[in-house]
Amino acid sequence: MTEKGGGDSGGETWKAAMVNLSEMGPNLDSMQKLLAKKAVFVDEETFAKGSLISEQARTIKVLEHGREFLWGALAGGFGEGMMHPIDTLKTRMQSQAVISGTNAQKNILQMVRNVWVSDGLRGFYRGITPGVTGSLATGATYFGVIESTKKWLEEVNPRLSGHWSHFLAGAIGDTLGSFVYVPCEVVKQRMQVQGTRKSWASTITKENISQKPGERMYGYYNGMFQAGHSIWKQHGLKGLYVGYWSTLARDVPFAGLMVTFYEALKDFTEYGKQRFLPNSSLHVGSSFEGLVLGGLAGGFSAYLTTPLDVIKTRLQVQGSTIRYNGWLDALKRIWMAEGFNGMFRGSVPRIMWYVPASALTFMAVEFLRDHFNEKLDNEFNEVTSLSLDPSPNIQEAESCT
Repeated sequence: MTEKGGGDSGGETWKAAMVNLSEMGPNLDSMQKLLAKKAVFVDEETFAKGSLISEQARTIKVLEHGREFLWGALAGGFGEGMMHPIDTLKTRMQSQAVISGTNAQKNILQMVRNVWVSDGLRGFYRGITPGVTGSLATGATYFGVIESTKKWLEEVNPRLSGHWSHFLAGAIGDTLGSFVYVPCEVVKQRMQVQGTRKSWASTITKENISQKPGERMYGYYNGMFQAGHSIWKQHGLKGLYVGYWSTLARDVPFAGLMVTFYEALKDFTEYGKQRFLPNSSLHVGSSFEGLVLGGLAGGFSAYLTTPLDVIKTRLQVQGSTIRYNGWLDALKRIWMAEGFNGMFRGSVPRIMWYVPASALTFMAVEFLRDHFNEKLDNEFNEVTSLSLDPSPNIQEAESCT
């Protein structure tokens, strides 16, 4: 009885279990389908939001680079416009021996007086249009190319971090900008040295300037496009790019030295603050540091690369009785005829130009980094941290079933 009763109880339990299992079969299948739908919804949501993040990130990057090109172009054009009179004095001082064929040359004060008397205020701004045009290109490549190239170089080869990455990135940026900058520089300097039509005609007659018997050095230019067309017609593309390699030989070392000096001065300033003002509440903004340290770095670099600038200028404005057969010939003949003073002629106005120009440039760079770059980083982080909560879609899937 007992065994039979126990068997009946076990049989009933087994039958009940089978019934429950059979009843759960459809439910299990339904649950599996529901989970599959939920997974699909989660994947679709993840994919959609991931695509949105990727698209917005690309847009932010494009806008960031576009703003850097624009800021650089505007800063470069503004700096050239403000400092163009100083550049005119430098160009005239460096080209005196080529234009007049004499070593009895004017100093900076005499040159200021000469330009003012012969040409007035307009004389200081001759060639400003091609000058600003070239600076727009150079400024755009600095902001739009150099920083991104520096980051790329550091990612490709970590050993190039620091000064080397700045130097190489600067070289690439200057090289790209030079395709527009050099023709503008040639036209600008030709217009700077000629002065008024009357004074230019007087110079040609007085100094008997000629390239060949009966041929003038070059005619008077009324504007940038007329000057460019005249040079193209007379000398071809080569005439617009005369002194191209000497320009790169000047600008690449200058860019490398300026960044090196700037970073070294920043490190020295930071060391001084920690060493002598460890607990000071004095806060100096990076924009102000950029203004001061950038000016010093630009001044040092400008002076050390003055000989390269002299050679470049002589090659680009030559056409009198003094003719150079290339960069090395110019270097040798300037040194033999004029010595140390000839190699560093125009260094004062060059420094006067680069100190404020570099100061304003680095101040602008630091200001943009402090304000706009931080804002862009925050926007990017906000986009990439979007929540991927799938619960609303899961509830929708449940309701569908």
